Amino acid sequence: MAAQEARLAIWMLLPALLIVASVILFPVVTNFWISFKSIGLGDLRPPVAVIRERVVQAPIKIGDELVITYQVRNSSRERDLSDVVITAKIPEGLQIVALDDIWTLEDRLLQTKFKRWEGGLSQTFELRFIAESKYFDKGIDSRTPTSASIASSSRNALIYSPFTLDNFRKVVQSRNFSRSLVNSFVYPFMGALLSIIMGIMAALLLNKKFRGQGFLRGLFLFPYVSPIIAATFVWVFFLDPFSGTVNALLVNTGLIKAPIPFLNARMTELSILGLSIPFPLALSMVIFFDAWRYFPFAFLFILSRLQAIPVHLYESADVDGAGYFKKFWYITLPQITSVLGTIFLLRFMWTFNKFDDVFLLTGGAAGTKTLPVEVYDNAFGRGDIGAGAATAVLLFLMLGVFMLIYFRLLKEVDND
Repeated sequence: MAAQEARLAIWMLLPALLIVASVILFPVVTNFWISFKSIGLGDLRPPVAVIRERVVQAPIKIGDELVITYQVRNSSRERDLSDVVITAKIPEGLQIVALDDIWTLEDRLLQTKFKRWEGGLSQTFELRFIAESKYFDKGIDSRTPTSASIASSSRNALIYSPFTLDNFRKVVQSRNFSRSLVNSFVYPFMGALLSIIMGIMAALLLNKKFRGQGFLRGLFLFPYVSPIIAATFVWVFFLDPFSGTVNALLVNTGLIKAPIPFLNARMTELSILGLSIPFPLALSMVIFFDAWRYFPFAFLFILSRLQAIPVHLYESADVDGAGYFKKFWYITLPQITSVLGTIFLLRFMWTFNKFDDVFLLTGGAAGTKTLPVEVYDNAFGRGDIGAGAATAVLLFLMLGVFMLIYFRLLKEVDND
């Protein structure tokens, strides 16, 4: 009975497993496959044979000559075609004057076949006919009297192109890869860190009961639930150097003399204690946006953990005369450390794979390009699908390492 139930359970789970495999595993496997193929965006469209029927000389009366040309070509300049077949239906009222050996005529069906056409092939065939009385009586289309058609087959580039490591070499050796790789670690690390700091501050502020607490909690969730396009549009408008609110306030208060292109300047100089320190301005703005948008996520987790801390710990600290800072450092922080580690890894992984924030704010310009943006630029900006897939594979492998670290940390938290 147990064995029968186990087999039944497997059969009942099979549809769900197939759905998961088709929705999740198939795209991942396909991406790995494409990463080892040197193909471009245009290679996804299979080449075809193209034919154009053109009337060079039209008959006016019975006995006149009809001259037709078939202009054929391979739509691809690089890939070959095979089994090319040109077919034309000779209408009644037309008699062929002369026919080359490549053509066969059977039951007024004119046909020729080619085993292979190389890339970029273009050729013209000329046929001559004598018009009879039926040609004028049938009402035949004078533009395409033989209704010529062409059929061909080609190999799928995704399947038959050779495997190669050129895509990975191309991606790693590109001049922007090292900068994108550094940004891909700096951006999620600083964004996760700042969002956690802001989340801690918000959670400590709203941990105590007071009038309007529920309204403020809902207000603090606004950045997280607002549409990403609306949020980025508002930030771009606020930080605009010409019509932005931030620059207008800074100039009017005398803090700066000229507007600052926050999202367009790669570096700026900060004067601290008489020293000029280069500062990545655009990247910092993207990091601040990430921290602002996703701190509610950290806020919710930290607040729920704060409310689970036993009250008697704080009461004992009050009896011992501990101040607010000491209670936070020796009681609150140790109690939420495991939660902070989990939040940091989750936010780091999600931001590491984030595309829309950077793309909508800067488009990857001004030193803000990350690996997800590099995937888009390679695949669609340059039309190199293989290089885009190779970049995505590298991103996937890095995320796999972070996932192992996350599950290891999660296991330690469960043990604690």
